Amino acid sequence: MLNDQHRQTLKSVALDSVQHGLTQHTPLIVDLADAAPELTACKASFVTLKINNNLRGCIGTLEAHRPLIEDVAYNAYAAAFKDPRFPASSEKELSQLQYHISILSTPQAMKIENEDDLYTQLRPGQDGIILLDGHYRSTFLPSVWESLTSPQSFIQQLKLKAGLDAHYWSEGIHFERYEVEEF
Repeated sequence: MLNDQHRQTLKSVALDSVQHGLTQHTPLIVDLADAAPELTACKASFVTLKINNNLRGCIGTLEAHRPLIEDVAYNAYAAAFKDPRFPASSEKELSQLQYHISILSTPQAMKIENEDDLYTQLRPGQDGIILLDGHYRSTFLPSVWESLTSPQSFIQQLKLKAGLDAHYWSEGIHFERYEVEEF
């Protein structure tokens, strides 16, 4: 768990990275020497941008591979300018952007027998879920449970997001769960 100062630092880095991206077209380069050890630990994150509580961009990493503060800087930039679902953010939108940061725990494989077993193991509101099957892959953060409240609708939409049919199932499909610290 991060303290309020760490959370504020990450929100400032996200904002600064988007501002930097407007003029430099690259994410902010973070000086790790000035960062608290909690922020330089290798962790995965997602940055979600909203305007008037409507999604404006969301990009993240599922596996930790760089310092958290760098991951947030990159993902904020990517959410603003590289999310393929939206045009790049404009300068006039900058003051309207709401920043939401999710820090992911390490994903854990779920041991399931079948789709019904998957539904019984899900923890609505708590689990982020990763779907994996061959080259198909998708994830929903735990916050998605706010709009997809039943396990069935959550998993069906996760399949559609991966490019699969909502009722698809195979012997090769598997799922991982993670939790997040959101602010």
